[in-house]
Amino acid sequence: MSSSPALLDVSQAHSRHAEFVIVDVRTPGEYASGHLPGALNVPLDRIAGSLDELRLAAGDKELLLVCASGTRSENAARTLARHGIAATSLTGGTSSWSAQGHPLDYPAQGRRRVWAMERQVRLTAGAVVLLGLLLGLLVHPAFELLSAAIAAGLVFSALTDTCGMAVVLGRLPFNRRR
Repeated sequence: MSSSPALLDVSQAHSRHAEFVIVDVRTPGEYASGHLPGALNVPLDRIAGSLDELRLAAGDKELLLVCASGTRSENAARTLARHGIAATSLTGGTSSWSAQGHPLDYPAQGRRRVWAMERQVRLTAGAVVLLGLLLGLLVHPAFELLSAAIAAGLVFSALTDTCGMAVVLGRLPFNRRR
C-alpha cells in the first residue's frame, strides 16, 4: 500500500504560488481549457517518461501537481515518490482553484476550448446508455446490455476512483493537442 502524498489546499497554494514549479497532469485538451498560471503540462500517462525533467525541476523549486479534482495529481505524486521525487498535490485541483476566485490561464484567443474530462465522460456515458436503450427498443433487446455495461463501468469507476472511459477519451486527438 502506497503512502498518501503531501497535500496543499488552494489558499496555501495561492499564497505560495511563486515557490512552486506547477505541473498540470491533465490531458493537453483539458489543460487548454484553463490551467493555473505558469503551469506546465505533463499528462499523467507521460509522467514516467518525464522523470528526468521533473527531477531537475524539483531541484530548483518544490513540485505542485494539479489536475481537475486532485485525484490524478495524487496518483502522479505517488508515482514520483516511488522514483524519489518529492511532489505535493493541490487538493480539489483547478476546480477548487477557480471556485475560490483565482484566475486560470487560457491559450491564445481563437482556439476552441475542450470540455473538462469529467464533462466528456458524462456526455459519452449518457449517449451510449441512450443509444443502447434506443437500439434495444427498436432493433433487439440484447442491445440493452450496452447500457448495462456502461452502468457497471460507472459503478466500478466510483468504487476504484479510476475511469477507463477517461483514459480512452484522453487519447482522442482533441485531448492530445498541444
